[in-house]
Amino acid sequence: MAKTKYSPEVRERAVRMVREHLPEHASEWAAIQSIAGKLGYTPQTLHNWLRKAEVDEGKRGGLSTSDSDRLKALERENRELRQANEILRKASAYFARAELDRRFKP
Repeated sequence: MAKTKYSPEVRERAVRMVREHLPEHASEWAAIQSIAGKLGYTPQTLHNWLRKAEVDEGKRGGLSTSDSDRLKALERENRELRQANEILRKASAYFARAELDRRFKP
């Protein structure tokens, strides 16, 4: 299943619409379903955006978007460094073996 990326502006607009129309509905979920139907998103997607916005605003506990992005970047860098270290370790072993072979050949 391909994950569709929506721009931050689209997400902010949808979240703002839910918040603006919340008093017109019996519950938050009813507002989410109504707005999601009008905008063409699934209610769960809009619900997730609303929760993420609350985390980013400090109204709910969790990892903010900026922290999450930084964590992903650090994990990617860590993975690349591990790969580079593995390549260097193998190259070092190869050249050490080649040097020993060269020394002991008559």
